[in-house]
Order: sequence, then structure tokens, then C-alpha cells
Amino acid sequence: MEAVRTEIEDDVAVLRLDDGKANALSPPVIEALQAGLDRAEKDAGAVLLLGRDGRFCAGFDLSVMRGGAAAARGLVAAGAELFLRLYELPLPVVIGCTGHALAAGGVALLSADIRLGARGGFKIGLNEVAIGMTLPLFALELARARLSKRHFDRAAVHAELYDPETALDAGFLDRIVDAEDLGEEARAEATRLAALPRGAFRNTKHRAHAGTIGLIRESLEEDLAALLGG
Repeated sequence: MEAVRTEIEDDVAVLRLDDGKANALSPPVIEALQAGLDRAEKDAGAVLLLGRDGRFCAGFDLSVMRGGAAAARGLVAAGAELFLRLYELPLPVVIGCTGHALAAGGVALLSADIRLGARGGFKIGLNEVAIGMTLPLFALELARARLSKRHFDRAAVHAELYDPETALDAGFLDRIVDAEDLGEEARAEATRLAALPRGAFRNTKHRAHAGTIGLIRESLEEDLAALLGG
């Protein structure tokens, strides 16, 4: 099955992530998401990224991460480029967090303009430290930009995981809704943002995010080499 399906619905590019398992980010999945964003920039006014019921994204594919330093570095570098693209995309980006969002799944939430989450017994957060991994600088800086200052160390350094209600307070989510309403509510939010004047949105988003993006890009190659070798 295709892990990513892209459809244009009323000026919104809807990217649906569903690999039938944990919705992990592998090289082919990241490539497919990038292709979906390419199509969005050509044919749509906003992006909506959805997982499947109960799962948004479990993070980077562990089989690749455990396949040696070169494979891990390539995957994390590709993920960093995806998150930076979402964060600086000239179109509004809405995420419908349909369930668990861990590690790189949590970073994806930090990269979007608006994040709606489904109510439920889901875990959301950056659990890298808890599984013995050092957070890369791009994840730390996106967390610093998007999370409540009260929660930054708890989420990034202490690897605290949140349910949707506490993820709202921490800054991973902007709103929570009943799971059965998530797709409709997220699509309505994307449609609303797509109607904003595009030039004004693009320019203001660029100005708002330029400092974080510049800091990450200046240090990305050196940071990944230090973390993963190369």
C-alpha cells in the first residue's frame, strides 16, 4: 500500500500518512511527503497532514536508525529537511494529529502552523532521551520556538510524554477535538487559512520563522555529524 496519499480538496492539499503500522518516517515515506508538498505548492492554497486513526507518527524508522551511522545520518538529515520545509513553507500547514505522535512525530507537530489533536489516550512528545538518543539541534530549536517555556526542559531534556490535554498546554497542539470530528475540523481550519492573502501570509511567516531557520541551517551539517558520525 502507498504510505502517503495526496489529494487536492477545495484548494487544500490533503496528505494522508498510513503505512498500516506505526507510521514511521523511512526514506521512501519522507520522499513521498516531499512530493506531496511539491504538488501542494503547485496546486493548492494550504496543506493538511493527517495520520490514521490512533496513529499520527511514531518517529524515524528504527530499522534504518539501527542500520549504521551512514543510514541513520541520511534519514535524520532527510527528516530535518522535511521539518524545515514545513516550518518555512509559503503555504499554511495544518496537522490533524490522529493519535500517538512520538519523537520525530512530535517534531512534525512543532513544524506546522496549526495543530489539531484527537481526544484519547494518546502519547505525544519527544522521547529521544528516554530511549538513549540525543536530540538534534533542529528538534531542540523547533521545540524552543513552539513549546511553552514552562515545558521546554520537561519535554526536550526530560523526555516527558503528554496526553492530548496536557500537550495543548505544553504547545504541541493548538486545539483538541473529538476523534470523529478531527478530519472535518482540521480541513475547515486549512480552508480558512488558504483564504488568507497569500503574499502577506508568505512574507509574514518568513519573517516570523527566519531566525530559527537560519540558526538550524547554519549548524545542521556539523550537528548531525557530531550526533551520528560522518
